Amino acid sequence: MPIKQITALELQQQLAQGGQCLLLDVREAFEYRYAHIEGSVLVSLNELPQSQHLNVWDKGQNIVVICHHGMRSQQAATFLEHTGFTNIANLVGGIDAWSRLCDSAVPRY
Repeated sequence: MPIKQITALELQQQLAQGGQCLLLDVREAFEYRYAHIEGSVLVSLNELPQSQHLNVWDKGQNIVVICHHGMRSQQAATFLEHTGFTNIANLVGGIDAWSRLCDSAVPRY
């Protein structure tokens, strides 16, 4: 089954309406420090397969995976699906789309 894709505007609307989700940012720490969505959790794509979070997170919870433009997050979302997570979405356009369309206070790079 293909990974669900969510746009920045759809995510913004979901969050504004009180939608609960785990915002999983899979970029590197230096990228996250420069620009991120408030409340997101950083676990880099390289660290994800060994992360202790995989044993703690609810496999049915709503997870939106974020990276710079949407490629690494797509990889991470596919990995999560293969490890049993069932409610995953990839943020189309990544943090760059979020900055352009939703929150210009988040720096672009």
